[in-house]
Amino acid sequence: MLGAIIGDIIGSPYEFESDKTKDFMLFVPNCRPTDDSIMTIAVGCACVEADCSDEDDFKKKLAYRMRQLGRLYPDAGYGRKFYEWLITDGAEAYGGYTNGSAMRVSPVAWAAKTLAEAERLAKWSAEITHDHPDGIKGAKAVAAAIFLARSGSDKDEIREYIESKYYDLSFTIDEIRDGYKHDMTCEGSVPQAIVAFLDSSDYEDAVRNAISLGGDGDTQACIAGAIAEAFYGIPDELSDEAFEYIDDTLQNYYFGYSEELYGY
Repeated sequence: MLGAIIGDIIGSPYEFESDKTKDFMLFVPNCRPTDDSIMTIAVGCACVEADCSDEDDFKKKLAYRMRQLGRLYPDAGYGRKFYEWLITDGAEAYGGYTNGSAMRVSPVAWAAKTLAEAERLAKWSAEITHDHPDGIKGAKAVAAAIFLARSGSDKDEIREYIESKYYDLSFTIDEIRDGYKHDMTCEGSVPQAIVAFLDSSDYEDAVRNAISLGGDGDTQACIAGAIAEAFYGIPDELSDEAFEYIDDTLQNYYFGYSEELYGY
């Protein structure tokens, strides 16, 4: 969860442009939490407040929190279809297949007690907006990777599981960097974000890998950072600096649920 938020903040200046290098400053004046962070926090709130065994209750509370928080931050960078859903009470899913379902999913992997539950909650969290099979697939793959990472699986085990159920990961970041283009679909960005983690040596390196692709930098760093947090943890200095970019309102929402999900 926090790993997703920090990745989003670091990646926010690089959403549409990057010089395809890992050599850049992590925090610059125009860093900010984007829609990725806002919606991740909304999912975290729902995971604490809802009955996670009850699909209707989970989806109802999640939709409420997403709209509540999203409307507090209307300029966070939402896609057009999602924004229309956000401002319309009672709006239904619109067949989304972009990576919005995957960037917000990380809290379910901390709320779940089993891998199957993580994947089920990921599916539910996606379906209220991104009910296209590709949108659901992206959310489930990221949740599974995070759950496995926090449960002690090594990188080979994580790779094997994701490849057996979700995506081909038989490439490296160095191999695809030069030719990679900005792609907001789950199919075109989630596998790359997962490999950014798999190719990394620590949390910071995972985020740098993701941003160096020159794609949807904030979202891919959000996803890679979420998995990396579960596997490596986060250096205190990165957490401390990231919170300088998060206003008091958003921090209050984050701390309102994080202790219960994280356990500290």
